[in-house]
Amino acid sequence: MHAPHAGRPADPLDLLELDSLLTPDERAVRDAVRTFCDRRVDPFIAEWFEQGAIEDIRGLTKELGELGLLGMHLEGYGCAGMSAVDYGLACLELEASDSGLRSLVSVQGSLAMYAIHAFGSEEQKEEWLPRLAAGTAIGCFGLTEPDSGSDPGSMRTVARRDGGGDWVLDGRKMWITNGSVADVAVVWARTDDGVRGFVVPTDTPGFSASAIKHKMSLRASVTSELVLDSVRLPSTAVLPEVRGLRGPLSCLNEARYGIAWGAMGAARSSFRAALAYAGDRVQFGRPISGFQLTQAKLTDMSLELSKGTLLALHLGRIKDDRGLRPEQVSYGKLNNTRAALDICRTARTILGANGISLEYPVIRHANNLESILTYEGTVEMHTLVIGQSLTGQAAFR
Repeated sequence: MHAPHAGRPADPLDLLELDSLLTPDERAVRDAVRTFCDRRVDPFIAEWFEQGAIEDIRGLTKELGELGLLGMHLEGYGCAGMSAVDYGLACLELEASDSGLRSLVSVQGSLAMYAIHAFGSEEQKEEWLPRLAAGTAIGCFGLTEPDSGSDPGSMRTVARRDGGGDWVLDGRKMWITNGSVADVAVVWARTDDGVRGFVVPTDTPGFSASAIKHKMSLRASVTSELVLDSVRLPSTAVLPEVRGLRGPLSCLNEARYGIAWGAMGAARSSFRAALAYAGDRVQFGRPISGFQLTQAKLTDMSLELSKGTLLALHLGRIKDDRGLRPEQVSYGKLNNTRAALDICRTARTILGANGISLEYPVIRHANNLESILTYEGTVEMHTLVIGQSLTGQAAFR
């Protein structure tokens, strides 16, 4: 008998050797994204967060397009056509830098681009997808409203025919990522034959978007309110291949899958900071990593980080093999956002007073995850999706 790992030092960030579960190509994708973030994002992200804006967001978006990250899991029209696992690994590395960066990529690719790719006409696809994939255009996704979040069926935005074939849209959308910098918005509205999606160029008369200020979370992300005041669109603006809430909800499931990965990136960044700090911080004559309670915190963080990453990878393999069911997506989004937030909060306690400083990434990730916990499906909604799958009983009301 022999010990296959005898003499090999353990990697404290990967005690379960999860890296061995990835193919060489998958590791190459991950490493390329990490290299980009190390160079282009990490040196500046604390300042962007403090200022409440990404410097030169259009330039950064174009660079993300050049790297092939925008709509990377879609086929054709300039998209990279990569696997679900590749996309998940990219989301993890992007969010290890900042949730706002992953949100930019996620909304562009999994919401705006996916909606056009899955439900759009050939004309809509050819007009918008190549530009969105290249990052020369920015997209947003208008579903949430001031009074309609978890219950999108109660939306008040309406689209009506004017008698000549055109559509006229009226309403407001709220908490829209990329909204005030977008070139195109996919807007969902009630019509006489159900909820429909519309491809709306943002220079259309009657469309306006204003940035939401005074946020304490996702500060390095553009968050906006959209106003549609008698926005007139041609008949060709409607997404022809879907009616009802199935359309927007299927887009959300694409984005929620990426969140399951991304949350583990924020958690990994905070865990790494806490582990390093505990080894350097000396109290009572020795590093605080030598105290039992600190080791208990680090152990719990490592366990949850490894389990969450395994869950995300497992979901990615299922998605690549046969597709995911909604309750499986809810497993990932619910578990991993809760676990990541707990990891960041625990990391904050290890750093003590330094944990609230932007000199370290921990408080930034914790603040961001307060939004990630509830956007694209609250804890309550994902709990009930899983509960319905377990019991066969819908308990949403």
